[in-house]
Amino acid sequence: KYYDLLYMDKDYKKECDFMEKIFEKYLDSKPKKILDLGCGTGGHLTILAQRGYEITGIDASKSMIEIARNKVQKMNLDVKLYNFDIRNFCLNEKFDAVICMFAVIDYLTKNEDLQKAFLNIRRHLKKGGLFIFDFWYGPAVLTIKPSVRIKVVKKNDLKIIRMVTPKLNSLKHTLTSHYHLIALKGDRIIDEIKESHVIRFLFPQEIRHYLEENNFELLEISEFLKLNKPPTEETWNAMAIAKAI
Repeated sequence: KYYDLLYMDKDYKKECDFMEKIFEKYLDSKPKKILDLGCGTGGHLTILAQRGYEITGIDASKSMIEIARNKVQKMNLDVKLYNFDIRNFCLNEKFDAVICMFAVIDYLTKNEDLQKAFLNIRRHLKKGGLFIFDFWYGPAVLTIKPSVRIKVVKKNDLKIIRMVTPKLNSLKHTLTSHYHLIALKGDRIIDEIKESHVIRFLFPQEIRHYLEENNFELLEISEFLKLNKPPTEETWNAMAIAKAI
């Protein structure tokens, strides 16, 4: 319920602009149907729907989908939304492009889950269609190393303090982020939440492997929101662009 407040500084419009640059570079014509996997509260799909694309959104979180559905209804947009798992959903239709943003792929920590997801995504893409996703770039994670972070956001009389304590497992290529969130109204604590998220950081050759195993051609790996700029050990966030073959 605090998700949109915590990420109100995220520039969804800029990210959608970037995806359209990818479409222009790698597709012969503008895509019509886009599938947004791990769509969350609808930050990307509402913008893309306003720009004229036929959008379908999927998320494993029922509460996230409900928030997205409320946004879509208020904006009077024609968007399909489903509470499905990206490893095994079945829509019986094919799309011109699949997007999977905000490190959704990184939540697939097991090899078999990556394999299932990539295979399922390929089933839902037209030949020549694009698969675009961002991820945590392994060489940078191991170089920079995660640290304790604190984020404070305010809206009217509501104040959110979120602390993140990370634990790195270099053998499993995972980072466990222990979240502790406190919500205050004035000086009074109204909510306190603790969660742990296990995230897998990925490396270029394993991404290439899983893509090629599932009939994709890897077109580019770049820094986040920067075409034609390969990531470095200082680039925590990276993008992968693949074509269904």
